[in-house]
Amino acid sequence: MKYSVSSLIVILLVGSTALSVYLPVFNLPKPDGPEKVGTQTFHLTDQNRDEIFTEDQSDKRELMVQVWYPTENRNNIKRDTLFPKDKEMFKKYIQSFSASLKLPEFVLDYWKYSQTNSYENVEILPSASPYPVVLLSHGMGTSRVLQASQAENLASHGFIVVTIDHTYSTFATLFPDGRVTDYKKSTTTLDERTKTGNIWTKDVEFVIDQIEKLNSGAIESQFKGKIDLNNIGAMGHSFGGATAFNATYLDQRIKAGVNMDGSLYEVENRDDINKPFMFIRSGNFEDWLANFEVDRNSDDEVTKFLSDELHIMKNVINHGGNVIYIEGTQHFNFTDLQFYSELVKLSGITGDINGKRGSNIVNQYVLDFFNKQLKGTGGDLIQGPNDLYPEVKFVDPEEIK
Repeated sequence: MKYSVSSLIVILLVGSTALSVYLPVFNLPKPDGPEKVGTQTFHLTDQNRDEIFTEDQSDKRELMVQVWYPTENRNNIKRDTLFPKDKEMFKKYIQSFSASLKLPEFVLDYWKYSQTNSYENVEILPSASPYPVVLLSHGMGTSRVLQASQAENLASHGFIVVTIDHTYSTFATLFPDGRVTDYKKSTTTLDERTKTGNIWTKDVEFVIDQIEKLNSGAIESQFKGKIDLNNIGAMGHSFGGATAFNATYLDQRIKAGVNMDGSLYEVENRDDINKPFMFIRSGNFEDWLANFEVDRNSDDEVTKFLSDELHIMKNVINHGGNVIYIEGTQHFNFTDLQFYSELVKLSGITGDINGKRGSNIVNQYVLDFFNKQLKGTGGDLIQGPNDLYPEVKFVDPEEIK
């Protein structure tokens, strides 16, 4: 009995130590801008669009969007939690995530303690001029939650950032009435990607419509007159990055865009984009480009598509835009997932680079790009290689045949 009890204690100690190392309570990295950050969530319904991902023909397209903005937080409100505070809503949210990740619910229970650096429903910081706005889209099957630190950082530097949950393409989207939607749609073929991509693009356009109403006062809010509608940007990760490109090309209201490691889903008639744009790719882009050159003369449909995508990138560079890649990163270094657990790094979906270092590099280049394109300031980092960030490599158009 004595040895059994001792063994059990040892197992529990080892187990609790492992959990604290690999599943720690985490908080998002602090933004490096001068302003505090407020956040407010909106439930929007597009009455002009039917929801195609459900069987109910009366369903309209519903979106949850989160707005991040500069604030003074004069009332010293406590920082917001990353996930819903309501126990029932949190449980539903975690149930959906755990099912998608194929993990027991209790493994993710610690997420309820994680905090953002933002303050919920506080007043926007008064400003002599309206704030430029950036729309931010997540990757396929993830969530706006995974882009929170990027939104906070931009907001701390004087931007209004609007993150969008693209409903039925997320791990989970939680609505005010307690409904939780999950992932519904496959995008394994080019046709499926294009069809879903067009829905996401229309999501972005619809959200801009609502931003205009917030600014005019047609939708009552504290944002009336606070948004600079002449300086709108779009960015996103993965499928959301492809959406940022497509929306930037199609919507004249969008002035500039950033695609973070996203393969495009629409390349036809897109090579004449005449707006500032930046592609940020993960560290294996150079090797991928070299390997692709071997097969690019193939008649395969996918190869032809990728060749057209590279032609678009070359055209972006030739028109003053940027294509860069960051050594040591992998696909999910462009999200907050890298902060959730060391297990994420062991899985190989993030690279060898330190997570906070990689996140900071992405934030600095995104900020520099939007400062130049939407505020008319900065722009030094996107001019070329910088000794502060040797991991960042600029692609020369001659590298793309």
